[in-house]
Amino acid sequence: MKLPRDMDAAQLIKALAQLGYRAVRQTGSHIRLQCDDPAHAITIPNHRPLRVGTLAAIITDVAEKHEMERDALIRRLLA
Repeated sequence: MKLPRDMDAAQLIKALAQLGYRAVRQTGSHIRLQCDDPAHAITIPNHRPLRVGTLAAIITDVAEKHEMERDALIRRLLA
């Protein structure tokens, strides 16, 4: 599935909240998210819009940690 080209950090954080991620701190323009089940932490740049490569790397990392297919995760987050 194709990634959105206009997604910003706020939209991604809201979408990842569905999987249990929450913001734990912010340093400059980077926001740290953490999930307890499974234990995982990611850093998202607070940019508008996110670069496609950055978004792809974040999605891939989250999909691997939650043992999901990348396309299934994209569909779940964008639904």
